[in-house]
Amino acid sequence: MSILDPIKSEADQPGQNQGFMIAYLEALSLVERLHRLLLDVIKDEFERVGVLEINAVQALLLFNIGENEVTAGELKSRGYYQGSNVSYNLKKLVEMGYMHHQRCEIDRRSVRVKLTDKGRKIRDVVTLLFSRHAEGLEQKGVLGPAGIDDITRSLKRMERYWTDQIRYIY
Repeated sequence: MSILDPIKSEADQPGQNQGFMIAYLEALSLVERLHRLLLDVIKDEFERVGVLEINAVQALLLFNIGENEVTAGELKSRGYYQGSNVSYNLKKLVEMGYMHHQRCEIDRRSVRVKLTDKGRKIRDVVTLLFSRHAEGLEQKGVLGPAGIDDITRSLKRMERYWTDQIRYIY
């Protein structure tokens, strides 16, 4: 079943631009597929280099944290983590030695996390992977600086629109 099925099965409604609606839903579907594909690419890279104890979501989380020290709540609010099971993944990463955790001095309920040396090595693997991809995209003419700028600007505008929808529901 496709995200487009409900739209294709409905009769056109007066005043609604069905073409734009279909294109919008295709874009949403593509964003979702690209995220899943990104996770598959990361998983494949970790299998290639022989790192099998962490999954792609955890590796991406380590990459996004970088040198920062954050709380679980900040991970989501800063956009470092998209899943609903952040506590589980943080716990696993701490148990496996990829992250340090420490209770906040001010708010003892809050735990701050940062990468260990082992976590930084994982972050470096992801960084090198993304660097190779960026170089390949440009060298093979798949996407150049202007194209990536256009995509980024468009996605930021969508992010801002969706954020406004959440904040200012009308």
